[in-house]
Amino acid sequence: MSDFFTAVGLAIALEGILYAVFPDGMKRMMMQILTLPSQNIRSAGITAALIGVTLVWLIRG
Repeated sequence: MSDFFTAVGLAIALEGILYAVFPDGMKRMMMQILTLPSQNIRSAGITAALIGVTLVWLIRG
């Protein structure tokens, strides 16, 4: 369980760094996401989740 919380903390830290370094870019990205159909956002989310699980599976064996 500690690995899970470590991963969540790392994800939050990386996202925070993006907001701190590129605040205007993140605003633009959010505006673009609002114009996308829900199905496209869902597909992107599922794809990202699958890539993440695959990476963890490959690394942790």
